[in-house]
Amino acid sequence: MRFLRFTNHPIAQWWSCVDRFTLLGVLLLMGFGAAISFTASTGVASDFNVDSFYFARRQIIFLFGGLGVMLTMSLLSLRGVITWSFMLFALALAGMVGTLFMGAEVKGAQRWVDVAGFRLQPSELMKPSFVIITAWLMSHPDAQRRLHGFFVSLGLLGVMTIVLMLQPDFGMFVMLSGVWFGQMFLASLAPTFLAGLLLIVAITASMGYVLLPHVRSRLSRFLDPANSDTYQVDHARQAFVEGGFFGRGPGEGVVKHALPDAHTDFVFAVIGEEFGLITCLIVLAVYGFILMRSFTRIVNTEKPFVALAGSGLLLLFGGQVVINTGVALSLMPTTGMTLPFISYGGSSMLSMSILMGFVLALTRTRRDGSVKKYRP
Repeated sequence: MRFLRFTNHPIAQWWSCVDRFTLLGVLLLMGFGAAISFTASTGVASDFNVDSFYFARRQIIFLFGGLGVMLTMSLLSLRGVITWSFMLFALALAGMVGTLFMGAEVKGAQRWVDVAGFRLQPSELMKPSFVIITAWLMSHPDAQRRLHGFFVSLGLLGVMTIVLMLQPDFGMFVMLSGVWFGQMFLASLAPTFLAGLLLIVAITASMGYVLLPHVRSRLSRFLDPANSDTYQVDHARQAFVEGGFFGRGPGEGVVKHALPDAHTDFVFAVIGEEFGLITCLIVLAVYGFILMRSFTRIVNTEKPFVALAGSGLLLLFGGQVVINTGVALSLMPTTGMTLPFISYGGSSMLSMSILMGFVLALTRTRRDGSVKKYRP
């Protein structure tokens, strides 16, 4: 490693300026996610009449694929991040529209397409690419260009909202619109604009509640649990109680056999039951470290684009952690959000790998510790 720091090879230059501590944090999450998949997916494996480690083996494939994608994206220049984001956005939007006509239906929603034997959710690719494009549109030094960029970004959000509602995927809409609103706030948009945007988001969310029965059902169960079917959240909450401080032991939990989404939406409950409160806090601490470490490096940048793009990506990453764990702890209505790098799923792993690859690319520094300055 000492030799690499003083050579001119691209890999050596990357190693000398990449945030190795953030990279280590992500690798820890990936490793723990691979380990937990061997126990969390055994329950659902029996439901699909496959062997106990079928989903765990697939998760290992997703992990190595995601690792390769993350490292590749972290090598990109600023211009490369923007270029890749536009390509991913176009691909994801085409895929999202395609799901409406030939997508696989799962639990009443058409969000997935089958690609080479794997089921891909195109909207997952939309998340990091949309954040980057919005940052690019809103970071131009000319005020008039920024205003034009705002309306373009708003139009893109509107198109995505329509497609997401048709799938339907209300949780994804809430996540993307929340991150987008955060980016507008960081871009110092006028208060009147922000108030109008908040009103638009509120009206759209209300329409989703009225028009989408599953959204209305989930919110009703959360607000009035006494008169609703709260089977999943009750079992998830009980899992934390049974786990205590140190857990029942790896493989000894029962919640994975009771919940159909124990390996995805409720994987945090499996961790709580089998590994206990202490391990849950350690996992959350790793997420917190990644967020704080990356935010600290981003605030030192002199480029508005890097600040907006990096902040938006980290808001997306942190928001997904908060929502997933909040659902498992019965603090939020169920949304279907996965826990980054730990929940089972190839689409989620790919999306989060791209996201963290972009973050690592944006936060690269020089050997003297100063923020790496990119050519425009």
